[in-house]
Amino acid sequence: MRMSPASLPRRVTAEFTGTAALVAVIVGSGIRADSLSQDIGVRLLANALASALGLGLGLLIALLGPLSGAHFNPVVTLSEWWSRRRESPAGEAAGYIAAQLTGAVAGALLAEAMFGRAPGTLATAPRAEPHLLLGEAVATAGLVLVVQGLRRIGRLPLAPVAVAGYIGAAIWFTSSGSFANPAATVGRAFSDSFTGIAPGSVPAFAAAQLLGMLLGMGLAAALYGKPAGATSEPNGVPTRRSR
Repeated sequence: MRMSPASLPRRVTAEFTGTAALVAVIVGSGIRADSLSQDIGVRLLANALASALGLGLGLLIALLGPLSGAHFNPVVTLSEWWSRRRESPAGEAAGYIAAQLTGAVAGALLAEAMFGRAPGTLATAPRAEPHLLLGEAVATAGLVLVVQGLRRIGRLPLAPVAVAGYIGAAIWFTSSGSFANPAATVGRAFSDSFTGIAPGSVPAFAAAQLLGMLLGMGLAAALYGKPAGATSEPNGVPTRRSR
């Protein structure tokens, strides 16, 4: 049975919920990995399995995609808004991004509380080295290319597996560990754990992610040409609009 189109408040709520759940999975699995092993490889594998390769991300996309498109990420929202700017109001994108940022912080605080840690403790791990920023730009460019490419070739139903698979791979092949998400980056600043990032490194990381977004959009345009008129969202199954 086809579900009715979701209103903007429901879509924004879905973005908040999905982003909070995603960051809770990322941070929570990192805290768990910290307690299980001091081997960096084991901790990275545990985190990747839970958050991406284990389809934590894929399941959230499949579940919430029919409501909001399951962006959970400002660079996805911004790239999609730009592609559909003639039919998508800027206020909707702003609502999505606000929900993503607040959801990411809520998810990190929830993960800290679940493990008996003091919520709100800021991360201390600096991540502003140039090679990490390069890795983050590459990771984000690849994510945007996957999202834009799936939409432009009409393969959106593959998004839950394709996006989760790409992020799982990028966690390993990029030097930054593939945050690829400004909202998640802000959220992870509120966890002094394996997945944390010092608040002072957040602006540089976010700038690298925005640069990666532009590179991904440019590459998508070069490969696939101008996007056709679209009525669907990138990160999940196609969704119909309701004003």
